[in-house]
Amino acid sequence: MPSGRIISSHSSMETQKLILHLIFLLLIPCTSSFTPIANYLISCGSQNNASFFNRIFTSDSANQGSTFLSADKSISLTNQNPPPDLPILYHTARVFPSTGSYRFDMRRNGIHLVRFHFSTFKAQGFDLKSANFSILVDSNLVLRNFKPTNGVLLKEFILKIESNLLEIVFRPEGNSGFGFVNAMEVFTAPVDFVIDYGARLVGPFGVIEYKNLSSHVLETVHRINVGGVKVTAFNDTLWRTWIPDEEFLVFKDAAKTAVTTQTPNYQKGGATREIAPDSVYMTAQVMDKDHAIIASQFNITWDFPVAPGGVRHLVRLHFCDIVSPALNLLYFNVYINGYSAYKDLDLSSLTVHVLASPVYVDFVADSDDSGVIRISVGPSELSSSMRMNAILNGAEIMRLVNVEDSRVVPGKKRLWMLVGSITGGGIVVLLLVVSAFLLALKYRKKKKKKKPKQRTLESVGWTPLRVFGGSSLSRMSEGTAFPSPGSYGYFGLRIPFADIQLATNNFDRNLIIGSGGFGLVYKGVLKDNVKVAVKRGMPGSRQGLPEFQTEITILSKIRHHHLVSLVGYCEENSEMILVYEYVEKGPLKKHLYGSAGHARLSWKQRLEICIGAARGLHYLHTGFAQGIIHRDIKSTNILVDENYVAKVADFGLSRSGPCLNETHVSTGVKGSFGYLDPEYFRRQQLTDKSDVYSFGVVLFEVLCARAAVDPQLDREQVNLAEWALEWQKKGMLEHIIDPYLVGKIKQSSLKKFGETAEKCLAEYGVDRPTMGSVLWNLEYALQLQESEQEEEPYDDSSAQETVNVPTTITPGSPSNIRREGDNDNGYSDVSATEVFSQLMKSEGR
Repeated sequence: MPSGRIISSHSSMETQKLILHLIFLLLIPCTSSFTPIANYLISCGSQNNASFFNRIFTSDSANQGSTFLSADKSISLTNQNPPPDLPILYHTARVFPSTGSYRFDMRRNGIHLVRFHFSTFKAQGFDLKSANFSILVDSNLVLRNFKPTNGVLLKEFILKIESNLLEIVFRPEGNSGFGFVNAMEVFTAPVDFVIDYGARLVGPFGVIEYKNLSSHVLETVHRINVGGVKVTAFNDTLWRTWIPDEEFLVFKDAAKTAVTTQTPNYQKGGATREIAPDSVYMTAQVMDKDHAIIASQFNITWDFPVAPGGVRHLVRLHFCDIVSPALNLLYFNVYINGYSAYKDLDLSSLTVHVLASPVYVDFVADSDDSGVIRISVGPSELSSSMRMNAILNGAEIMRLVNVEDSRVVPGKKRLWMLVGSITGGGIVVLLLVVSAFLLALKYRKKKKKKKPKQRTLESVGWTPLRVFGGSSLSRMSEGTAFPSPGSYGYFGLRIPFADIQLATNNFDRNLIIGSGGFGLVYKGVLKDNVKVAVKRGMPGSRQGLPEFQTEITILSKIRHHHLVSLVGYCEENSEMILVYEYVEKGPLKKHLYGSAGHARLSWKQRLEICIGAARGLHYLHTGFAQGIIHRDIKSTNILVDENYVAKVADFGLSRSGPCLNETHVSTGVKGSFGYLDPEYFRRQQLTDKSDVYSFGVVLFEVLCARAAVDPQLDREQVNLAEWALEWQKKGMLEHIIDPYLVGKIKQSSLKKFGETAEKCLAEYGVDRPTMGSVLWNLEYALQLQESEQEEEPYDDSSAQETVNVPTTITPGSPSNIRREGDNDNGYSDVSATEVFSQLMKSEGR
C-alpha cells in the first residue's frame, strides 16, 4: 500500500469518523473560495447584513438601499426567540401574502446556482409552517405548492439563464396561503459545471447519449461524500454541504473506507475543486474483500430515496483512484438501478494516465416506482483476481425539471394565455386531429424507406430480452427500438427450462466445469443423449444481457469446424442460459499450465491447435461482408475436443467489423487484460488486427506455458508479450520456452513460429499480418517441424491468398444448427453474406 493511504473496514466506524475529522482539520484548511462573476447573497426580511460561513448576505430592505425587491406588498418578520445555535441568517424572513418577486441584473448568461434558505418560526400572526406557495425562477416553476417543515431547509437549483434580468417570483397557493424565504443565493457557476454532451442515459435499452442537459433545471436532492465525513460550506469552494454515505449503504459489510492524505492530482480536462472539494476525492468506499461472509465477486450498493414513478434524475459520480499503487490496475463496473451504466471503467484512461487524478461521470436515470435510485460499483472481468476492486468517492443526485413543461408566464400574460386556450380549444383540437392523421401517413412512408440510426455510448445493438415476459420493444428517448431474438427466428433454439434442469440434474454443483463473469458452466446431457455445456447467468440479474444477446445472434447464424456451436438458449423464469456443444478437453490454458492431471502437449499438438484457432478466426474475419471481430481471444476461450481439435469460444464481446468504406470501428475498449491490443486501447479504434494482437499473445503462451500476466514474477517478466518479444528480438527465444519442449522443437520451426508471433504483436495494427497470413506461417512452421531435415524458414506474406479456408455458414433455419446441411468437411454450404446481412451489431458488451 503506498504511503499516505489508509484502508479500514466498517467494524470501527465510530473510530474512523473521529480519525477522519482530525485528518481533515489538520490537512484541509479553509478552502479558497470560487469568485463568481455574478454573486447575489440576500438576507431576506433583515434590516442589517448577516454573516454566514464567512460570507456577507446583504439586507433586502429598501431602507438599506436595496433595489432587488419588487414594489409588491411584502412583510419583514423577525424571530423574537430564536434557538441559541440558530445562525443569524435564519432569524428573519420575507413574507409574501400576495405574489411578489426579486429582480437581479445578470452580468453574464449561462449556468447559475440559485439557493433558497428556509427556517420556520412564528411572528406577527404568521406561522411559517402553514405557508403554501410556488416559486418561479426565470419563468421556470421550480417549486410547486411548497410547504416547508420544521428546522432549516435548503433548496438548490442549477439552471441556464439566458436574459440580462433574472426574476424570482413567490406565488402564494390556496385561500390562506402565503410565501416566505429567509435568504437567497444567486451566483454564476464555474465554466463547464454542466456540459451538454457526454451524459449517459441508462435504462433497459442500454446506454445512450443524453444531450442538452443544460436545457433542464436541476434540483439537488443528494450530495454525498462517499467514505468520508460531513463537508460543510466552509470547506467547499461553492459553499456546498456533503453528507456521509453510511445511511445509504445497502450492505455495510461489503465496503470499507479508503483515505489518503495526499492532495488530489487535478488535471486539465478532469474534475476541479469547483466540481467537488479535495475532501471528497481523498476518501472513498472500496470492496471489503476480507469479509468472511461475502463471496469473492460482489457489488457495493447504495439506495437513495428520490421522487417515485419514473422521475428523471442526473446522477453525477465522482472517482479518484487513491488505492492503486500504479496505473491501469483498477477496472470496475458501474450499475444504476440494476442496469449496466459503465462497463470496465478504467480511471487511468479517463485521467490522462495520472494516478489519483479526480474525474466525474454524468449519468441520467429514472427513479423506480418505490422512489429509489440504486447505485452499485463492482469488479470488472478485466481485473486480475489479485487486483479485483471497485471504488466510489462521491455522488450527487439531481432531479431534472423539464423546462418545456415547467415554463409558465406569470401575471396578466398568463391570464391571456388561459383565455386564448379556452376560446381556441375547439379549433386546436380539430387541427391536431387532422395534423396527426397526415403525419402518421408521412411517417409510415418514411419508415419504409429508411430507419434512423441511434447514437450509442455502450452496447445498444438491440433491446435486452424481456426475461420477465411482455413486449420486447422498450421505450427510448431517441432512435429506434430493436427486436428480441425471437424476431430473428431463433424460436427453434429455445430449450425449456425443465429440460435444462433435467440435463444438469437441477444444476448439480458436482457438474460444474467452469465459471466466469457471466456465471457458472455445467456439464449436461439432453434428452437425445447429446452432451452439452450449459452456461447459466446469475438468476434474476440484468448483468450479462449484452453477452447473452450477442452470442445468440452470432452463433445461431454461423457454423465452422473450429468455432463452438450453439445448441440453444433459455430465457424462462428470468434466466439467461446458453447451451453449447460439449468440448471434451476444455480450455487450452488447462493443458499448458495451472492445472494438474492433464497430459503435456507435444509441439506438433500445440501447432495444430494454434492452426485450428487461426482457421476459425480467419473465417470470422473474412467470411462475411463486414467480418466479425472476436475481441476476447485468449487461451481460456480456445477449447480443445477429444482429438485436440481447437474451437474458438465465447463470443460475448464480438461485434461486426468496419464497412467497406471504413478503416475501423470507433468503440469503447473491451477485452482481457494482458491480451488487449495497445493501439485499440489508446485510440478506441477497433479492427480485426486487434484479434491478431491477442492471438500473438496466445502464441507465446503456447510456447512458454505461462500466463499472459503473472504479478508473482519479477517486474520485467510480469507481461508475457513484452518479455517474450525481448527474447525474440535477441534471437534467444529458446531460453524461455516450456521446459517440456526443450530439445523437441526444430530450430527452423521455432524461428518461424517466433517471427509470426512477433509480427502479431507489432505496435501498430497496420504492421501486423492478417489472420490468413498468420495461418499460412503456422502451417509452414508445422511443415518445418515434420520435415526430415532442417530447412531455412521461408516467408512470403502473399501466400496468404492461397490459404483455403471455407467461407460458408449454415442456412437461417435453426434446425440446421446441429445436424442438417453439413458437408463431409464439417462446413455448411450457404453464403455467409446471405445471413450476416442480418447481423448488424453496433457494439459488444
